[in-house]
Amino acid sequence: MNRRHSRTFAATSLTVLAAAVAALTACTSGGDRPQPAAPTSATATAPAPSSSPVQVLVPGRPGESAVLSDPGTVDVPEPAGFNSIDVAYVQMMIAHHQQALEMADLAPARAANTGVKNLAARISASQKLEIDYFKGWLRDRNQPESDPSHDHSTMPGGQSPEKIAELTAATGADFDRRFVAMMSEHHRGAQQMTGDLLRSGSDERLSELANESAVEQVVEIERMADLGVS
Repeated sequence: MNRRHSRTFAATSLTVLAAAVAALTACTSGGDRPQPAAPTSATATAPAPSSSPVQVLVPGRPGESAVLSDPGTVDVPEPAGFNSIDVAYVQMMIAHHQQALEMADLAPARAANTGVKNLAARISASQKLEIDYFKGWLRDRNQPESDPSHDHSTMPGGQSPEKIAELTAATGADFDRRFVAMMSEHHRGAQQMTGDLLRSGSDERLSELANESAVEQVVEIERMADLGVS
């Protein structure tokens, strides 16, 4: 995908995502939601274009077996360019997902609704995989997993320690109700963060993956609403 087409894809995805989030927000409880912070213009230094020779599996012609290439004959490019918006998004999303895992991992022992338990298991599995991807993304670009200057308490959709404590203490129908409300708010916050990335990030593949994740979260919000536990 060239840069022009990728940017068109990102802009289109953002429009679709914004419309979906707006529709969901209109159907859920009111209340003030955090406004997205204005993206900074600082740009991180991208790795110099280079490549590393490796052996890869080369498919054979029809009827022939695949073979390993000779060392040095296939080059794998280093990570593409990125900016400070990409880095901040990945670092913040690791912390954001970790809180979602904290909530989802409470469900097996506390939830009464089978649908809540099933959805919590789905969220836990998918967000653990995304955390692994985010950590690898940062590692490949020589970036730290966290930034001390980030205030995680102000993350869109982030739940306060008091709310987490109340969820932890709840069981049965009370847990189900709290979980659906908190996780729905948490997902909407992640979609807001993705919108900021799509507007200002440079890593096109990261933007595509973030958009796919946000669209899936729209679906999960709808499923939670359909559970009828609020």
